[in-house]
Amino acid sequence: MTSLTTPAPAPATPPQPPSGPRRTRLHRAWWVAAVAALAITVTGALSGLPGLLVDPLHEEYDWSRGSIGFAVSVNMVLYGLTAPFAAALMDRFGMRRVVSGALVLMAAGAALTPTMTAAWQLTLYWGLLVGLGTGSLAMAFAATVTLRWFVHRRGLVTGALASASVVGQTVFLPGLAWITENLGWRPSVVTVGLAALTVAPLAALLLRDHPADVGLPPYGAPRVVPRTPPVPGAARRTLRVLRRASRTPTFWLLAGAFAICGASTNGILWTHFTPAAHDHGMPTTVAASLLAALGLCNVAGTLLSGWLTDRYDARRLLAAYFAGRGVLLLALPALLAPTVQPPLMVFVVLFGLLDLATVPPVIALCREHYGADSAIVFGWVSTGHQVGAAVIAVLGGVARDVFGSYDLVWVAVGTLCAPAVLLSLVVRRAAAA
Repeated sequence: MTSLTTPAPAPATPPQPPSGPRRTRLHRAWWVAAVAALAITVTGALSGLPGLLVDPLHEEYDWSRGSIGFAVSVNMVLYGLTAPFAAALMDRFGMRRVVSGALVLMAAGAALTPTMTAAWQLTLYWGLLVGLGTGSLAMAFAATVTLRWFVHRRGLVTGALASASVVGQTVFLPGLAWITENLGWRPSVVTVGLAALTVAPLAALLLRDHPADVGLPPYGAPRVVPRTPPVPGAARRTLRVLRRASRTPTFWLLAGAFAICGASTNGILWTHFTPAAHDHGMPTTVAASLLAALGLCNVAGTLLSGWLTDRYDARRLLAAYFAGRGVLLLALPALLAPTVQPPLMVFVVLFGLLDLATVPPVIALCREHYGADSAIVFGWVSTGHQVGAAVIAVLGGVARDVFGSYDLVWVAVGTLCAPAVLLSLVVRRAAAA
């Protein structure tokens, strides 16, 4: 008797991909970088506003420019001191929480500033609250994003995020100058506060802390990198990293060079250029437009610097940037006039190309020497940047009160760039792993 069996069904054919060219989805890292850039853009708008407030506050309250500069200097110092702790907090609690909280803090400081009646309140609202908020979204934040989400194109992304701060100044500054001149300084402060408050929910919804959270490798990596468990004691870790880094000469060389970087950009140019140009008879809106044009060039310069940093010696790039910046600052007193002349436009273009170009090579050197702790180390190096900026923000206002001119400050800061060239070249190459 022959038994009949039913043949086993043939295995199902796996679905075939559709014929034709395959669409490649944009890696999530680029979306994270875009949200980070938006948050940094708003931070840049708040950082650029004090230059428009010096004269209005002096005229309305009869506060000295030195006292106004002191409030700005507190903002700058806290901007620097907050950065390394914020980088550690991002490791502990995640970027989304820290970034969203920082934006709300900035909005609160900006909302309270129009209610002040004494100079100490400017120090509290703008110096403390806005300083803590902007410091949390400083370049250490950019270093954290690039370190976690990118393996390839790190220099380019660093340049893009660094330039986002100046994009904020470029986009907001002309409009804020018009508002300040025609409607008063209070509406301009409220405007940037509302911008920060608008971006906060976007960061909470769209920002992601680590590629492993969405099952992706970092951009350019062959496989998913497991997320490092949160490290408790963010403050202790930040101080431990500082202690280790401070035992190396590279840290002090970079911090010293970056202090001069802050003095020659945020401290003098972005804080005092507008009132200095106004002293020479230039309308405030025209001076603010020149800073906006400088900011546009800054974007190109920072992106180019990031591209160069991926290919050439970061130390020599840094030295070249400081040398060029020093020459330009020495020439500036002779270029300021009631109207915009071609030599001043040349200054704007060249200084714009060099302004933030120092950031990608410094982040690259921190990453090269300090590895996984590089974002926190860069935060501490950035503290030097902000201390230098704060000192010149105060001394620039005091010099204007005493001498009736900013000319001496431009020359002094331009000369100060020469030691920065030497400090950059003395940094040693990191030992091969």
